Amino acid sequence: MEHRRLAPLPAALVAVAVLLEAVAVPLSWRLEPVWDTLGYGAFSLAMVAAGALIVSRESHHRIGWLLVVAGYLNALTSDLPQGWGLRAAGHGWPAGPFGEWLNAWSWAPGFVWLVLLLVLFPTGRLPSRRWWVVVGTVVVGTMLTAVAWSLSAQTGADFVDGTNPYATDAVPTGVLLAVGLPLFLGSLVAAAASLLVRFRTAKGIERQQLKWLTFVAAADAVVLPAVVALWWVTPLVRPLAAVCLLAVPVATGMAVLRYRLYDIDVVINRSVVYGTLTVLLGGAYASVVLTLGSALGRRSSWVTAGATLLVAVAFGPLRARVQRAVDRRFDRTRFEALRRMDRFLDDLRAGNVAPEEVEGVLRSVLDDPALTLQFVLPESREWVDARGRPTTDRPDDERVRVRIDRAGATIATVRTERDRSNDRALLLDVVEAGVLAVEIARLRVELRRQLDEVRASRARIVAAGDRER
Repeated sequence: MEHRRLAPLPAALVAVAVLLEAVAVPLSWRLEPVWDTLGYGAFSLAMVAAGALIVSRESHHRIGWLLVVAGYLNALTSDLPQGWGLRAAGHGWPAGPFGEWLNAWSWAPGFVWLVLLLVLFPTGRLPSRRWWVVVGTVVVGTMLTAVAWSLSAQTGADFVDGTNPYATDAVPTGVLLAVGLPLFLGSLVAAAASLLVRFRTAKGIERQQLKWLTFVAAADAVVLPAVVALWWVTPLVRPLAAVCLLAVPVATGMAVLRYRLYDIDVVINRSVVYGTLTVLLGGAYASVVLTLGSALGRRSSWVTAGATLLVAVAFGPLRARVQRAVDRRFDRTRFEALRRMDRFLDDLRAGNVAPEEVEGVLRSVLDDPALTLQFVLPESREWVDARGRPTTDRPDDERVRVRIDRAGATIATVRTERDRSNDRALLLDVVEAGVLAVEIARLRVELRRQLDEVRASRARIVAAGDRER
């Protein structure tokens, strides 16, 4: 991503958004949960900031302007009115009920920008003209739902005094809601389906961009229903709603701007691994607690100690197994690379290969014939290549340098042409798996250098003796 300053107009838009939230946050402060005030305020600012960055780079990018408009919409129809309504209820300020009423149905228009984002991402263009039907459907569905929600007497819980002052029986709110909800939910499902279809067929950079939003959408689709189900059970899950929303502009901005684009592979890998690990260890912990609890009594300290010990012992081996299973299914390149390094280490232990051949393994794994491995010798701290020849940094060498450390000290570096985040992550993982071979190769190079010096010294002594005779 190119580093550049915000253009004047996008910078002004961000500044105004900051001012709006600077007013909204104090209005709501301590009149609602802190996470609510800060979380949704941060969401509005993140939307505007991400959109402004995109617009600064491409002034006509529709996704950039969509994020800016959505951020302002959330600030002006939700954050500010809610803060004003809550504060007005306690101080007798005017238009307090109107602010509460505006905030009560402000969630509905959010479905419009979300559907637009899903169908426009990442290029800012619709996949085809037929998708205008989906756009029109979500607009109509949102309008019907917003009218029904804003005029319904059933929404009194959204107001401080428990009643909707604008409720009326003149409008069939139940019918409007029954028609509107399926329309915008159906359009949301269609937009999400289009994202998945495009992800399956996309290649290269566009596929990496789609990974960001697809991953966030999938995570939100799992977390948000759980939050809704547990909303009145435990307040601990409520901040997750704001976190899920905040992830959308962050992922969109990183994908469109192509900032650390390939890091999404690492994010997905770690999320799947540690999510699966958490479920398995949690299940094991609960099973041990139930088993020992039935035998020793639930209040026994041995129950907790035994369950904790099991989780601690099983963590390492289980993580390795889960990681291999995930790599085999979702990251075949990493799986094959680590398996190749494991085979090399097995051959090294059997004496079938030389440790210096680790350089060739790294070249093969990264498909980079220009990759070089350089060692720092333990005694002289001199930098040499795999053959023991001294190396120096050339001014014109623009290759990426990746340092290899062991026991807190640098033992070698890898120079590679690849500068993509996923390639570097793969390189680090493979090097970590094969660091023993790198260390042995370094020591062998040092030993050969010392033996060569001894031979050279003996040769000089013999030559000197011959000259004396």
